[in-house]
Amino acid sequence: MRVEARLFGVLCGLLFAFATVYGLWTWGDGGRVEVAGTTAQVLSGGLCLIIGSYFAFVARRIDPRPEDRTDADIAEGAGELGFFSPGSYWPVGLAASAAIAGLGLAFTEWWLTVVGLLAVLFAVGGLLFEYYTRGHTSPTA
Repeated sequence: MRVEARLFGVLCGLLFAFATVYGLWTWGDGGRVEVAGTTAQVLSGGLCLIIGSYFAFVARRIDPRPEDRTDADIAEGAGELGFFSPGSYWPVGLAASAAIAGLGLAFTEWWLTVVGLLAVLFAVGGLLFEYYTRGHTSPTA
């Protein structure tokens, strides 16, 4: 996790530097700071700071992984990485329901927003509990 923490730390510093340069550049060019771009870059830097801080926090509490050590062999990283879903249609339903909720917000149709949010909750529940149904939890499956 140390590699990821360093990566997001560098990205955070770059985004804050870009925001400073961008703000000064737009202020010098037009007489005022362009607020939208500067704010977007500062917020992106803040998000990278949050993620990098989390990775640094976790890296202090776990043993170093092979990626974090300079003397590690490639074979040390071999093995099972975890469970990955072979295929699911729930993300499609989640994207469609989020699009419906977004359209409701865009057109200020509150009933459509509520329908979209209910559909989002249903799709998140389906995605979350996909492998807790009878068909997937039997010992012979």
